[in-house]
Amino acid sequence: MGLFSRGKDSPGALGASGTDAFQLVVRYVKQEALQPLQGIVRYVLFGVLGSLGIAFGVALLLLGALRILQTETGAFHGNLSWLPYVIVSALAAAVIGLSVWRITHGQAARRGPAPVTNHKDEKE
Repeated sequence: MGLFSRGKDSPGALGASGTDAFQLVVRYVKQEALQPLQGIVRYVLFGVLGSLGIAFGVALLLLGALRILQTETGAFHGNLSWLPYVIVSALAAAVIGLSVWRITHGQAARRGPAPVTNHKDEKE
């Protein structure tokens, strides 16, 4: 006898090869689909948590700047009490603008495809 105790013509050989094929497919799906999906989920989860942490920190910094302008400076009393809000709003707009600029022109934009340029002879 060879390696296997069952012959090719035995009735259990087809069932065993079907089970082996099914197990092979299950292992393949786990390796090629589930493991990368778990990596992507972890990447997105850390990205979302980091974004929320940064947003919370920036909001606290802006609130701190507002309170400093209102309480520690003597210039914004009376008719100018609205000015600290304008200053902090401008700071918030600057942070938003910087964020948008980094998103659109940062590392992610460099990974995209190169723009197609059309070089024509200018002598025409």
